[in-house]
Amino acid sequence: MTTDSHTIREPPRLLIPIEVLEGESISASLVEFLAPAEVVLLGYHDLPEQTPTEQASMQYEEKARTAIDDIADSFRGAGGKVETRIAFTHDRDQTVDRVAAEESVTGLLLPNPVGEIEEVIVPIRGAIDVDRLADLVATLLEDGSRRVTLWGLAEEGDEFDAEAAVEYTRNTLSERGLPDDQVSTEVSVAESPVWDIIERSSEFDVIVMGEGGPGLLASLFGDPSERIAEGAVAPVIVVRNR
Repeated sequence: MTTDSHTIREPPRLLIPIEVLEGESISASLVEFLAPAEVVLLGYHDLPEQTPTEQASMQYEEKARTAIDDIADSFRGAGGKVETRIAFTHDRDQTVDRVAAEESVTGLLLPNPVGEIEEVIVPIRGAIDVDRLADLVATLLEDGSRRVTLWGLAEEGDEFDAEAAVEYTRNTLSERGLPDDQVSTEVSVAESPVWDIIERSSEFDVIVMGEGGPGLLASLFGDPSERIAEGAVAPVIVVRNR
């Protein structure tokens, strides 16, 4: 797909889980930023274990539907293409994973409050789906008003070549048509990449990153992307591996 000077191989599709009955929403600036991508809004509500999902659906679905439709209208008003789903669940993570697979989404938004969006950071701390990430970043930055920093992080003694990964990602963004003057690059050695990303999150408006892989750290402390979203002061977009 070609959009102006941008050549996108796979139009990005984002899943946005929103706990609508708790009043969670999406800021106008984030709606405007995400509108160039296709969006799937998942209005969900976590239920106590003893509450049947059918009972909650009968009691709350109309309210949840009204809330998610209001958010969908804001995306449509920004020129976005949006679909909606409602889920009452006993396991939020399982439901999000299932819907992400069913909807074949490129990535997942883990919301945090944000004002105007000008600076985006892409931490690269291991193998990621660079093609998907480049499609997403080039789409979201297509109007030329925002900048992206590619930040490679290598742990001491790690074999990961952060410098090569950053350069490859930059070249892929260039292939998608993103001008060089919109892209900055950094490489650093980190004792704890997750903590370093959280520490720097206040310098940027949105974080875009690849999903964490399985492993001991993830199984003990949760997925790194989730931990970054919980600790960061910026919204996090997690690009799923194909």
